[in-house]
Amino acid sequence: MPLYQNKSLICKDCGSPFDFSVRDQMFYAEKGFENEPQRCRQCRTARKEQRAGAPSAVPGVRELFDAVCAQCGESTSVPFRPRGDRPVYCRSCFAAMNAVRA
Repeated sequence: MPLYQNKSLICKDCGSPFDFSVRDQMFYAEKGFENEPQRCRQCRTARKEQRAGAPSAVPGVRELFDAVCAQCGESTSVPFRPRGDRPVYCRSCFAAMNAVRA
């Protein structure tokens, strides 16, 4: 069992020092977290609140993006932003391709 000591870390958002206590280190180890926290408690809370306000962070709601199916040419919506470097398929063409692979 490793020995823990309180550490003073610097928040990457606000630049303020914050304590990474023995208790927090034990919690991180118990959860299997390999990296130390990079933000103080206030900045972590602010970041969580900011992400919770984003449209894609609403439980059960996904942001959809318009695309054109690479196989049939129909307009479709997908739950990711197409980058243009890979083909995008509508639901029926995607299902047909997966049926052939199985």
